[in-house]
Amino acid sequence: MIIARSMSLPDSLATLRPNQPATVHSVDWEALGAQDSRRLREFGLDEGVTVELLHRASLGGDPLACRIGRMTVALRRRVATTIRVTLPA
Repeated sequence: MIIARSMSLPDSLATLRPNQPATVHSVDWEALGAQDSRRLREFGLDEGVTVELLHRASLGGDPLACRIGRMTVALRRRVATTIRVTLPA
């Protein structure tokens, strides 16, 4: 039996296509350092928040410009990989 991947399964923020809104499913807070965790929480990042990858840096793809709610922030790729998102159905 072959199981097709559903578009609603959690994926990493770092792997989203640019300008594709998604909803935060979960954040691996243990994988982040205390400083990164505090910074993301100050930005309002938590489950249920709308996020969007705006663009990647041209050389190496790091950092990533992301929209969290209404705020635009730069995130390192290693931080963005800890943020699991779901796409709208």
